Amino acid sequence: MSDFHFDRTRIRRNFGRAAGTYEKHDALQREVQSTLVDRLDMYEQVPEVILDVGAGTGRGSAALKKRYPKAQVIAMDLALPMLRQARQHSSWLKPFSRVAADAYTLPMPDHSVDILFSNLCFQWCEDVGRLFAECARVLKPGGLLTFSTFGPDTLSELRAAWAEADQHAHVARFLDMHDVGDAMLSAGLRDPVLFAERYTLTYPTPRALLDELRGLGANNADADRQRGLTGKQHYRRMLDAYEAMRNEGVIPSTWEVVTAHAWGPPAGQSRREGSGEIASFPIENLRGSRRKTPF
Repeated sequence: MSDFHFDRTRIRRNFGRAAGTYEKHDALQREVQSTLVDRLDMYEQVPEVILDVGAGTGRGSAALKKRYPKAQVIAMDLALPMLRQARQHSSWLKPFSRVAADAYTLPMPDHSVDILFSNLCFQWCEDVGRLFAECARVLKPGGLLTFSTFGPDTLSELRAAWAEADQHAHVARFLDMHDVGDAMLSAGLRDPVLFAERYTLTYPTPRALLDELRGLGANNADADRQRGLTGKQHYRRMLDAYEAMRNEGVIPSTWEVVTAHAWGPPAGQSRREGSGEIASFPIENLRGSRRKTPF
C-alpha cells in the first residue's frame, strides 16, 4: 500500500531521546487528545480494559483513567524512556499499567480490549493492513477503536523547502486518509468513520520548528533517508526557501490530522492474514454445533 518504509529502530531511538523534552512541545498532541477523549461519549458501555497505543509520556492514559476509574488502563509505547516519563502521570489513586511493545504486535489476547485508543502514533506504522489486523484481533466484538494520525499534507512547507535544496527525503511521509479507511475495512473493522482537519502552527523561525520536531522525537525515520550529515550549503538553502514562505511575520507549518473510529468485528468474522483468512470463535460454539451421525 505504501511506497515507503520506516526504520522502527530509528523510531524507538528518536522517541526515547525525546522523552524528557516531549511535553515542552506537545501542544498539538494535547489538543487532538482532547478531541479523541470527548468522542468517547459514543461508547455507551462500561469498559473493563483500555489499551492506549503509543501512549508516550502518559497524558492520554491518565485522562482515560480519570474518565473510567474502574477500568484497567494500559499505556503501551515502543520507547521505554517514554514509559518511564509516564510514571509521573500515574497516581496512587488512579494508576495505569505501562508496557513496552510495538503496535504491530499488541501484547493482548484475542478479543480482550474494550477501547483501543491511540493519539498521533499510527502515522509511524506504514503497514496499516498489519496494524489494523492487530487492532481487530484484540478488540472485543463491539469494542471501540478510536485514533488520530497525521495525513500526507503534514509539514508540507518544510517538505517543499527541502525540495528546493536537494532531492533526498528529509521529512517523514504519511498515508492518505482513504488508504487508512480501506485498510480498516479490509481488517474487518465495522463502520469506520474518518475526519480530516488541518492545523496551521506558527514559529518565529524555521529552526524553531526543527527544534520542536526534535523535541517531540518526530525526526525523519524513513528507511530511505539520506545517511550522514546534511551539507551546510543544502541546509542553508532549505532555511532560505522556508524563510520565503514567511507570512505576517511568522513561519507557517501545516499539520493534517486524521481522526477516526470503528468497532470491533463480531466473533467468528474472518480476518486477512498473509494470503488467506482466519476466523475465530468460542469453543462453546463449536461444541454446540456438533451433530451425531447415526450408525
